[in-house]
Amino acid sequence: MSGSPPAEGRVVVIGAGIAGLAAAHRLLQRGARVTVLEASDRVGGKLLPGEIAGARVDLGAESMLARRPEAVGLAREVGLAERLRPPASATAFLWTRGALRPMPRGHVMGVPGTASALTGVLSDEGLARIERDAELPRTEVGDDVAVGEYVAGRLGREVVDRLVEPLLGGVYAGDAYRISMRSAVPQLFQIAKTHTSLTEGVREIQAKMSATQQTGPVFMGITGGIGSLPLAVADSVRARGGEILTGAPVTELRREASGGWRVAAGERVLRADAVIVAVPAPAAAGLLRPEAPEAAAELAGFEYASMALVTLAYRRSDTALPEGSSGFLVPPVDGHTIKASTFASQKWDWIAEENPDLAVLRTSVGRYGETEILQRDDAGLVEVSRHDLKAATGLDATPVETRVTRWNDGLPQYPVGHHTRVARVREHLAKLPGLAVCGAQYDGVGIPACIASAYAAVDQLDGDLGGVQELTANPVQSLHGGAGE
Repeated sequence: MSGSPPAEGRVVVIGAGIAGLAAAHRLLQRGARVTVLEASDRVGGKLLPGEIAGARVDLGAESMLARRPEAVGLAREVGLAERLRPPASATAFLWTRGALRPMPRGHVMGVPGTASALTGVLSDEGLARIERDAELPRTEVGDDVAVGEYVAGRLGREVVDRLVEPLLGGVYAGDAYRISMRSAVPQLFQIAKTHTSLTEGVREIQAKMSATQQTGPVFMGITGGIGSLPLAVADSVRARGGEILTGAPVTELRREASGGWRVAAGERVLRADAVIVAVPAPAAAGLLRPEAPEAAAELAGFEYASMALVTLAYRRSDTALPEGSSGFLVPPVDGHTIKASTFASQKWDWIAEENPDLAVLRTSVGRYGETEILQRDDAGLVEVSRHDLKAATGLDATPVETRVTRWNDGLPQYPVGHHTRVARVREHLAKLPGLAVCGAQYDGVGIPACIASAYAAVDQLDGDLGGVQELTANPVQSLHGGAGE
């Protein structure tokens, strides 16, 4: 923007997922004139409200981390304060070694502070292997390391396969042995850099958390579903004078000789002082290739995982789920098809209040590299979900309705070295004034991370790189909110 702040000009935001909408909202607060262009016919991206058997449900993400301020803060700003609701139950299980076992406590993304924390989940040999951590020499991790590789080297593969893998898989639908520890679990990476013993470092984290006495829920939902958040943000954007165009795929993004930007969306051409690109990496690569071919080449190399959510509604009288539980996770090593299930009407009391005669469940299917299962039709995915639910919980009733929601290439992967690739993208784009990027593929996949990246992009257009630098140094860790996120 040749040094002038976005508040003095027109900004085009490409993409109306939660990152793009949050960027537009922040820009309007600062006085900019904003147009949001969205290729699909709706706003919200992976946040999707829906309905099953008359019950309001989420067909995408269903909770947001409340220990960071961005998502809860935005919800309050757009009038949802009274609808914020914590989970009615945060008690989850692991379906492993043939039984539903209580989710262990006293761990950081599956990594325990003591072996006893995993009693009942690991074998005696697995528990004994954890104890060897205190005797092992320091493990050098360099600039980055895979979470699974490092943890298995310190504590044994059983910890990774039985607990770390299902927790990380719930967030990324990825492979713990490929996922970057620096980008995905920065707390553990700092331990690895500063401690010889992993368990000692985890205990130190736990002591610090206890000393700060963090109160309040870790996660938060919204009555009616998290999918109502982008709708409320979009309403606020429009109320503030912003324009949101759906069904408007951007076909060209070019820098003009005057220093501004030309954005073509079909037959409509917009001229802007600045542009924020808030779309997934493959689409961003296509848009940026003419003006930033090096950044586009990096973005084209980003990988994604596909998955599907199967939502099932039962007559409550036909179900007998573990009381007070939010659901369960499934370690891939156990060989089952589903990777998690959420007992939605037990986890979110507003679902039960609105639909007292229904029990709503969700299962998730598909991990990075798994393509065969997702080639099944919807009926096939419902069938395998019902099969696994019966094996795990005994549920053998016929659902009154089912819905399958497919998220093809929906979850960006954070392999080892992810942070350096992101840094290269931003280094290349820094040569182009008035251009910024944001979204799940950069500094964290959760809702607060996407919003934080949007705010950092707006600050960047103002010439303030503090937000981008903070996210680069400290990516937002995404946690698993119970089961089935």
